[in-house]
Amino acid sequence: MRTTNRPTLANGTATTSKGPQVTNWPKMPITPTKYAITTRQSANWSDAKRRVFALYRRWLRSTPEMQSMYSLPLPISVIRTRIRQEFERNRFVNKLPVVDVLLTKGHADYQETMNFWRQTTHMMSYFNEESFRGAKRLPSSFIDGFLQGRN
Repeated sequence: MRTTNRPTLANGTATTSKGPQVTNWPKMPITPTKYAITTRQSANWSDAKRRVFALYRRWLRSTPEMQSMYSLPLPISVIRTRIRQEFERNRFVNKLPVVDVLLTKGHADYQETMNFWRQTTHMMSYFNEESFRGAKRLPSSFIDGFLQGRN
């Protein structure tokens, strides 16, 4: 609680000529721009490579925090393996503008994840084998569904 030289009411508000003012400010403000990065184009391939590695390191370093924030029932090693698979999937992209778009999307995903703008089900959708419902919720063919007793 901030201290002021103004007279205060019993509920912790200070009185001014404009009426009561609340002095109970949160200790840590929410800053959605904390993880924001400005969009820019890579100058050359070495710059793009440096930016990709920097984003990859950011993701890996934040896995313990992600695990605790979203209460993921997975070990940190599984989360890091899945992050590596996502980066490896785009390893052989050979156009610099495409790499820049992927970097922008990666930074946006990182910001959404770390600002807790996702839900646990969104996070678990990256882990099909370990997800809550499993990857094979629905039968693969009509006959399989019929034999299982599904409509």
